[in-house]
Amino acid sequence: MAKEKKGFFQEFKAFIMRGNVVDMAVGVIIGGAFSAIVTALTNQILMPVINWFLSLITGGKGLENIYTYLHQATMVDETGATVIDLANSIYIDWGAFITAIINFLLIALVLFLIIRVINQLHEGASEAKAKYAPLTKEEVKQLRREGKDRPEILKIAADKRAAAEAEAKAAAEAAAAVPPAPTTDELLTQIRDLLKAGK
Repeated sequence: MAKEKKGFFQEFKAFIMRGNVVDMAVGVIIGGAFSAIVTALTNQILMPVINWFLSLITGGKGLENIYTYLHQATMVDETGATVIDLANSIYIDWGAFITAIINFLLIALVLFLIIRVINQLHEGASEAKAKYAPLTKEEVKQLRREGKDRPEILKIAADKRAAAEAEAKAAAEAAAAVPPAPTTDELLTQIRDLLKAGK
């Protein structure tokens, strides 16, 4: 029984410590915080502006008061006036629907901008890495410590790349100059000829 528990806990630990699970947990936490920021931006900054704009158009009716009533219930408030009882009414809340659409568009827009910036940084790093190849990151750092500027490092990288290409070309030419190894049939033929000559 103890062995089964140990195996279970080892499997659970291996599951928890997987990179993709940890990445997913970080993504969920950041996503929750990001969603809170976007909701605050929508509700506290954009919606008041939209409501003010709509009140100018509709004559004082903002986005939060746009309802289509399917069944309207009324009640008497403290002042004795008859008002609509939203708790007991059946209605379509267009304001909440439009707010959700705005939230979605904002989240999609901000995510697009973040991913675009990350992709640009990644492409820039890949291009820089390709320019400095075949120098390693440590070699580039060492050259910078020695006081070399970017053009000098790029020239050193180009010289090293040209030397490597020349070496690879010479090796390819040397390999091409070596006669190909005989096939099995050719070897058998040679052995048969030698045996015949020995007789």
